[in-house]
Amino acid sequence: MDKMILQDALNSFKGKRVFITGHTGFKGSWLSFILSEVGAEVMGYALNPIEGPSHFNMLNLSSKINHMVGDIRDASKLDKAIHKFQPEYVFHLAAQPLVKKSYEDPVNTFDTNIMGSVNLLDSVRRCSSIQSLVFITSDKCYENMEWIWGYRETDKLGGYDPYSASKGAAEIIFSSYLRSYFESRHTIGAASARAGNVIGGGDWAFDRIIPDCIRSIEKNVPIEIRNPLATRPWQHVLEPLSGYIILSTKLGHEPKKFSGSWNFGPSSSEVRTVKEVASKMVYYLDKGIIKISSDINQHHEAMLLQLNCDKSQQILKWEPRWNVEETLKYTAEWYKKVLNGESAEDITRIQIKKYLNE
Repeated sequence: MDKMILQDALNSFKGKRVFITGHTGFKGSWLSFILSEVGAEVMGYALNPIEGPSHFNMLNLSSKINHMVGDIRDASKLDKAIHKFQPEYVFHLAAQPLVKKSYEDPVNTFDTNIMGSVNLLDSVRRCSSIQSLVFITSDKCYENMEWIWGYRETDKLGGYDPYSASKGAAEIIFSSYLRSYFESRHTIGAASARAGNVIGGGDWAFDRIIPDCIRSIEKNVPIEIRNPLATRPWQHVLEPLSGYIILSTKLGHEPKKFSGSWNFGPSSSEVRTVKEVASKMVYYLDKGIIKISSDINQHHEAMLLQLNCDKSQQILKWEPRWNVEETLKYTAEWYKKVLNGESAEDITRIQIKKYLNE
């Protein structure tokens, strides 16, 4: 990817009003930080950060952006926040993002990921200041056939587990709003974005392989892996975020051309098993022991999943910059330095600059 494509997109956010749901989460905190650094006026709407370590708190984002604690299921509060702020750009990232938790609490998962998304879409529909909406879902929105080919944006939506099903449903609802409302408004572009398994520094969520590795290493206990042979399209958090940013600016300038659905994932050659990823983290951190889980009652999880990103690469000229080895190296480096007492904000800023300049 030509680095000027991303840099030009970032420059266009200077002085713009940007509304981000889910800004206290992993991807949301990185996106909020990036846009605040380039001079955007950012407002975030999300639940409080998770207890314990939080990228949002480590970056001191509450002092850098307009920070509002709120639940996307609260339609009235969300609507008032959007209409008061009058954003020009919207990124929707708020979600219940975990497969395992979706099995434990399907009602909350469906309520948040479906009805919360409806609330967001309906507020956007009625707010005339908005020029661009990027509606983030997941690669798990596809009906996973466990085949070797990457899924294209036109492939069937579905989902075995409640999380995946909720994301497939959110995509169908987005498509309805796009065709029923947004396409007839020539002043707004709207797109859904589907990314692969995103990793990087600052993720402290439970039941995700990288933070699970870090917690186990800190506690000096084995890293327990549920599905060692499951493959995923691993990518650094900056990869899909760069796609979202480029897409957002394109939507604002040429809404009819760029509205629709887009995949942002690594090439098929970058797909690795869960065990390979954990082993690399142990290697780069020079600590840790891997243990394969023997829980025979664990829930179903997909074994094979990847995306076809030809559309993004050919039309948006977006391409991943870091391969899986670089991704794992920079991820381990972030945690290693933070755990050694270095500033998370400084490390995050350095890695963003490195990514932009390569």
